[in-house]
Amino acid sequence: MTAKKDKMKANADNSSLTPDINFEAALAELESLVTQMEGGDLSLDDSLKAFERGIALTRHCSNALKEAELKVQLLTQDGELVDFDRQDLDDA
Repeated sequence: MTAKKDKMKANADNSSLTPDINFEAALAELESLVTQMEGGDLSLDDSLKAFERGIALTRHCSNALKEAELKVQLLTQDGELVDFDRQDLDDA
């Protein structure tokens, strides 16, 4: 698979793990997962699931911040807000 196809698949997989969740809700869920994992009361299986969910939430938040930053940059450059292609965002 090419790098572009890998990136598109990763974006699709990430969006299926974080459907229609806003930045604030994703951040709150991520903080809750961190607290649970730091508590040490989760089983190994639950810890792995929490870690996977945390990675998806982190990517979702990172992309939301990148998107907001790009919108601000576009707004301040031209004085007008311009849409951009979300597929150009990297999974950080």
